[in-house]
Amino acid sequence: MSAWQNFINGFDFQPLLEMLMFAVPALICITLHELSHGYVACRLGDTTAKDAGRLTLNPIRHLDIVGFLMLIVAHVGWAKPVPVNMYRFENPKRGMAITALAGPVSNFIITAVSIVLYCFFYPLVYSRTSSVFLLDCFDLLYYTAYLSLGLGLFNLLPIPPLDGSKVLFALLPDSAYAKLMRYERYGMILLIALAYFGVTGQFLSSVIGAVFERFLDLGDLFFRWGCSLFLA
Repeated sequence: MSAWQNFINGFDFQPLLEMLMFAVPALICITLHELSHGYVACRLGDTTAKDAGRLTLNPIRHLDIVGFLMLIVAHVGWAKPVPVNMYRFENPKRGMAITALAGPVSNFIITAVSIVLYCFFYPLVYSRTSSVFLLDCFDLLYYTAYLSLGLGLFNLLPIPPLDGSKVLFALLPDSAYAKLMRYERYGMILLIALAYFGVTGQFLSSVIGAVFERFLDLGDLFFRWGCSLFLA
């Protein structure tokens, strides 16, 4: 019993707590990402996602375990792809490109909204609250903003089956598009290999950090507004 107690006392729970703090934002980000794909596809004439029950806010329906863990640990990841039948669109390639873009765009909107709320209410929360638990809950907005941005930018990579590849392929001739889509299933192997060798991680970390700084510039305006309202 003493050995177990010593193990517990000496164990560093901070990394585990940090991963848990990213779990809720990750579920929010992937759910709205996939829901956006399905909703836009439905509006463009393809009800495949709706028929499969994917137009839902239930995160379990959109969860890919590996992609979810990647999002928590590496801050880039993926969800279970929403089924789309591009041939139900009036213009298949254009409809596919718009549907693909809907996911990343939703993530950028989530990032903007989360940053604005976080920065605007920051003066109020940190001047009136001393509860560590409440402060940690408030910080979930910040984590949500960062994770959502990472998810959106990661999915814009032009590598199948990520959304960026569908946008890029839509610019190609029909014959080339059809051939490339046949190899979509092998894209995930390429992604895992790039991640293993640190290629995507180094590149994406730099891009995410630079873009996040621009969102923080937007947040700074609302932070000043919050200070004038709550600390006056």
